[in-house]
Amino acid sequence: MRPLSATATLLLASLTLLGCQQTKPQALDPLSVTGTCNAQAVQHFLGKTATPALLDQARNQSGAQTARVLQPEDVVTLEYNALRLNLTTDDALVIQRINCG
Repeated sequence: MRPLSATATLLLASLTLLGCQQTKPQALDPLSVTGTCNAQAVQHFLGKTATPALLDQARNQSGAQTARVLQPEDVVTLEYNALRLNLTTDDALVIQRINCG
């Protein structure tokens, strides 16, 4: 068996590392995004207990692409997503606020 040349070894190492790189998700162009999030359409859920079924129902009724439940101690990013529905709850999962973002 013949040993690899230094160039071939470097090329192999570079290709191996290239395959390990994480791809950065592409940012959405706000002008190309379709859909809506209408938090007013789901205000009737205020005071109810957040469950997975209720979250899905609220997402469908609001027209949002995604939805999440935010509890008092949850850590969230400051990114704004106009197509995401937020159900903000207290410690007992009772919905206190509903908004998009």
